[in-house]
Amino acid sequence: MISFENVPKELEPFLGEVKGRMFLVTGGAGFIGSHLVDCLLKMGAGRIVVIDNLSTGNVDNISKDSRVEVLNERAENSKPEGKFDFILHLASMADPTAFIEHPIEIMDANILGTRNMLELAEKTGAKFLFASTSEVYGNPPAEALPLKEEYNGNVSVLGPRACYDESKRVGEVLVRAFIQNRKVDGRIVRIFNTYGPKMKRYGQYGRVVPNFVCQALVGEPLTVYGTGKQTRSFCYVTDTVAGMLLLLFREGTKGMIVNVGNDNEMSVLELANIVTELTGTESNIVFKELPKDDPLRRKPDLTKAKTLGYSPKVKLEDGLRETIKFYKGILGK
Repeated sequence: MISFENVPKELEPFLGEVKGRMFLVTGGAGFIGSHLVDCLLKMGAGRIVVIDNLSTGNVDNISKDSRVEVLNERAENSKPEGKFDFILHLASMADPTAFIEHPIEIMDANILGTRNMLELAEKTGAKFLFASTSEVYGNPPAEALPLKEEYNGNVSVLGPRACYDESKRVGEVLVRAFIQNRKVDGRIVRIFNTYGPKMKRYGQYGRVVPNFVCQALVGEPLTVYGTGKQTRSFCYVTDTVAGMLLLLFREGTKGMIVNVGNDNEMSVLELANIVTELTGTESNIVFKELPKDDPLRRKPDLTKAKTLGYSPKVKLEDGLRETIKFYKGILGK
């Protein structure tokens, strides 16, 4: 399995920075958050406090390591105690189906939750990382690609995705304000289309990779929205986590906004064909109406990330094989 059995080479120079240090990770029981916790443990973190309301996260995602403490955000005793060296704020539902069902909760996590964590960073002197998203770019025109961090975005402020897109943009504004006015040592990562083990399965999560994989494994038709010509740039989760931690630990990154992902752009229909081949399914493909405001193209410019030593390493087919193996296990295939 492609996992954090070993510390990624690009993170080895920062082992001394991590060893014995105190971390707070919001959303740490979620998909990316739990992989991030795994990596920090492998790097020698002293204590990791995970805050998660378990709306989409799962405690089973988190390593049963004595250095990890899990606080349920909904419980009365959920306030973290002690001094933290690093705060990583990942808490937010990122599922397109949740944009319709839980818009207020999403905005609370990305606005109120971000402010709360920034105030804690100010109080404790912690280095702060805000997990933003490629969704802040909205639905960009072709001439804007690959997407640079300086692009201001083309977001539908009242559309069905606005609760997530706009609240992440407000979260970024809060981070910049706390950096400038409260001297918080903060930085922002914009994450692109991450996939891998621990994502919720089809029927529980509106993401294309788990949907295609689970549909293929159970013999259902693969659902493609629109023509399938819309593109995404898929990044395996261990590469995403490595990029996030490079931004957190590298000197001179205070105030930076950095894209992290994979710049291998492909159509959704191409992905469906690859999943079909790798699973050996006889499932066909069915087409449904494209959801409103669904982005037509996604491709990051990784120039800034590469200056930090970032380079995605996991090939799509290899990452998909690991993802398929994971879903075979939970589906009993």
